[in-house]
Amino acid sequence: MEMIRRAAVAGYKTLALTDHASTGDMQRIVPEIVQVCALARKHWDILAIPGIEITHAPAKSISALAKEAKKLGAWIVVVHGETPVEPVEKGTNLAALKSPYVDVLAHPGFITLVEGQLAAKNGIYLEITARKGHSLTNGHVAKMALQTGAKMIVDSDAHTDSDLLTLDFAGLVLRGAGVEGAVVWEVLTANADQLVKKITADKK
Repeated sequence: MEMIRRAAVAGYKTLALTDHASTGDMQRIVPEIVQVCALARKHWDILAIPGIEITHAPAKSISALAKEAKKLGAWIVVVHGETPVEPVEKGTNLAALKSPYVDVLAHPGFITLVEGQLAAKNGIYLEITARKGHSLTNGHVAKMALQTGAKMIVDSDAHTDSDLLTLDFAGLVLRGAGVEGAVVWEVLTANADQLVKKITADKK
């Protein structure tokens, strides 16, 4: 709740809460986030979106976990991708991109061209992250997205309120990843708006 409040005070109109989980803890975490977001939406001028980031789960379990998260009330499902700084199981990216229940593949590391094509085909967003370590492969992710037509989304991957991004800094993260010109504004506005519309379409 504090994260939502601080975001609202900072001028955010939309914020997704996607805590880390796999199985077992997801059954507790998702309903808690759903309740917190509902209360915030009721009383404050911010669209608080409940979600989850499926993290370090066996690749073969990801689609089933994503489906379960949606059943538990998550509006958005993020999968923790194959970042180069953590021992994420190989095949996680591919499993996430094949799932109809996944919305965003976060910090996918050295994503392949085939995986980029799958992201474009299945409408799954690829994260350009501001988080230290995960951001090492932002340039590669952006390159694959631009080559395949996959949509990118800038994410703070905020673990505390000090990680929340300003619009200017989000643009800097994109430009640092090699994204230029009008595409920067497209990612920051159109892509973000489209993702929000997608995940809230049946929630109003």
